[in-house]
Amino acid sequence: MPLAAFPKCYLDAMIVKKTLSLEQWIADAATQLDIDGLEFYWGFVPRDPAGIQKVKDCLKQHNMAMPMMCYSPDFIKPDSAERKEEVEKQKEVIRVTAALGGKFCRVLSGQRRTDVTIKDGVKMAADCIISLIPYAAEHGLTLILENHYKDGFWKFPEFAQKMDVFLELLAAIPRSPNFGVNYDPSNTIIAGEDPIAMLEAVKDRVVTMHASDRWFEGGTAADLKKYEADPQLGYAKILRHGVIGKGLNDYDKIFSILKSAGFTGWVSIEDGEDASVGMEHLRLSAKFLREKMAAHGLK
Repeated sequence: MPLAAFPKCYLDAMIVKKTLSLEQWIADAATQLDIDGLEFYWGFVPRDPAGIQKVKDCLKQHNMAMPMMCYSPDFIKPDSAERKEEVEKQKEVIRVTAALGGKFCRVLSGQRRTDVTIKDGVKMAADCIISLIPYAAEHGLTLILENHYKDGFWKFPEFAQKMDVFLELLAAIPRSPNFGVNYDPSNTIIAGEDPIAMLEAVKDRVVTMHASDRWFEGGTAADLKKYEADPQLGYAKILRHGVIGKGLNDYDKIFSILKSAGFTGWVSIEDGEDASVGMEHLRLSAKFLREKMAAHGLK
């Protein structure tokens, strides 16, 4: 089972401050981590043919695959013209992902706007995603719907953050070889729900996974409800994000379920908040995951 890494703790350096280039990240990760590939984030990816080729050459030089593109479409918009724009943006992401050699491209529902009902939001997101599946197929890609919390550049959290809404949306999208789930256990913790219950509910549709971990520092699960009262708040500070295997997620149970479901897809490390220890934490997370995957026959 292949292992990738996502530069979560370096996004600010790569996108906002621009103190870390994509090529440098590829080189650093390839030489310091026991991984097979790198998950990209749309915010730091070049769009022009020359830039794409430069990145492809860098990946090849370091023997790294680029399996997954992390993108955050926002389909929860009452205006149909605005939803159409979001669909067209996602198509561009699909094209660039394919050009880079990627096989999986993330989709989300969108932001949890207060003027959109659950029923209407599910239909908005489902209609948009369904319309994109044939386009993904044309480009040899699989769209992956993540049980997400909130894109870092969004105002509101994910519309389908809660398990019941996520499952309702998933049920509204027909099964297809070009559509599946990107399972993230930590996002279920953020939602105040059970990661194992979520996995059991979606295991037969999981095609990729974000490996991450969370733990409480200065608070409890009950305190998360206070943050839910204000939908504009970001990640709760009481819920820390770091080295995989040090937190609340039961990876023995997770990998046991995935093994029984026949999962063989990419696992991408989404680890860390602090760039100053980012590479060391990624190294420790990769080591932990390699050992756990081997123990469960997921090599």
